[in-house]
Amino acid sequence: MSDSPGSAPAPTAAPAPPAVAEPRPTTLRQRLAELRGPDVAPHPLDARALAALAANPGCGRRALLDGAGVDKTALAAALGSPAPFGQSQFAFMRGNAFEARVKADGGTELMRLLHERMGAGSPQPVPGEVRVPDLSAAGPEGRAARTALALREATGAAAGASAWTLLVHPLLALEVAGSPAYLEPDAVVVHPDGRWTVVEIKSFPMIDSSADASKVGAAARQAAVYVLALERVADRVTGARVDHSVLLVCPRDFSNLPTASVVDVRKQRSVTRRQLTRLTRIEDIAATLPEGTSFDLERCSPAELTAAVDAVTAAYAPECLAACELAFHCRGRARSAGAVEALGRGVRGELGGLTTVGAVLAAARGETAPGIADDDPTVVALRRAAALRAEALESAPEGVVAGCR
Repeated sequence: MSDSPGSAPAPTAAPAPPAVAEPRPTTLRQRLAELRGPDVAPHPLDARALAALAANPGCGRRALLDGAGVDKTALAAALGSPAPFGQSQFAFMRGNAFEARVKADGGTELMRLLHERMGAGSPQPVPGEVRVPDLSAAGPEGRAARTALALREATGAAAGASAWTLLVHPLLALEVAGSPAYLEPDAVVVHPDGRWTVVEIKSFPMIDSSADASKVGAAARQAAVYVLALERVADRVTGARVDHSVLLVCPRDFSNLPTASVVDVRKQRSVTRRQLTRLTRIEDIAATLPEGTSFDLERCSPAELTAAVDAVTAAYAPECLAACELAFHCRGRARSAGAVEALGRGVRGELGGLTTVGAVLAAARGETAPGIADDDPTVVALRRAAALRAEALESAPEGVVAGCR
C-alpha cells in the first residue's frame, strides 16, 4: 500500500558511525626503536658499558640510551661535547693481533695457560683434541641460543670423561632494566669436571707478573658481567657451575708472548648484581619523556638532541669522565646549574639537602634562602666552618691572608 499524498515520510535509521580501530599497543622494542630512530641500527651494549652502567645505577640517562642502543659517542659529538678518550686504531689492531695469537692452533697456548693456572686435578688438554664448537647462527638471539646449546653439550660430554671445550666468542644474554643485552666474552672454557671459566684477553702488559691495578680492576668488573650472564645459563644445565675466578691473559713484559693470572671476581660480581637490580626499568624512564622526544642523529638538529638528552634525568659524578661518552656534556650542565654533584659523590653526600653551590655558600654566610634551615646539621656545620676560617684569617699574617683570598 502506497503512502497517501499528505502523509509524513517513514523515519530512516541513522547510519552507524564508522568503526574506529583501536591503536595497537606499542611494545618496548618499538618504543626504543622510535627513540633511537626507525632507520638506525641499535648500538650494541657490551660488558664494558654494562659495568660502567652498574657503577652508576641512578643515571636514568645512560640506562635509557644504552637500552635504546643509541651511539653515545656520536651523540656526544652532535651535542658539541665529544669524549676525548677511547682505544686508538693502533691499540685496537695490536689487541686483535695478540688475541689471535693466544687462540691460534685451536687455542693450544690458551689451554696450556689455563691448565697451568686453574687446572689442578684435571687431565692436561691434548692439542688437537680440545673441542671448539661452531657458534655461528642468525641474529643475536640465535647466537645466544647456540651458545647455550654448546655449553649444555660440552657439560654433558665432560661428565665422566677428560673432555675440554673451548668456546670462542660465545654470545650470552643478560636482562638489564627489563631489556635484553647481548654480551660477548673473549672465550669460555668448559673443564672436564663441568666448571665454566671466563677468559679475558687484554693487550696491556704484565711486567714481572704484575699489571696496572686500574686496568686489572676494569677487566675484573667486565668479567664479572660475563660471570653473571653465564650463571643464568648454568641454572638450566645439570652439573654446570660457573667459576668465580677468571683467567686474565696479557702480554708478558714487553713482548707479544702471552702470560696469565687468575683474578677472583666474587666482589665485583656481587656489586654488579646488586647495582643492576637497582636500575630503573627502561619502560618507566621512557614513559616520562615528552611526546616526540627522539635521539635520531640523522633527523634531529643539535638543539633538538640537546632537549631530548636534558629530558632524561642524569646522575653525574666526576668518575663518569673515565667511563661515559656523555660525561663532558653532563659535567657542563652540572656546572652551569651550580650542582654540587660536579664536586664529587662524597661532597654531595656530605651536603645533604643543599643541592647547589650557591645554596652552600649562602648557608655558610648565614643568609636565609629557600631550603636553608637554621637547625639543619649541615647548615650548622658550614657556618661553624666559615666562622673558624674567618677567625684564622684575622689572626694570620697579611701575606698568608692575601694568598688565601
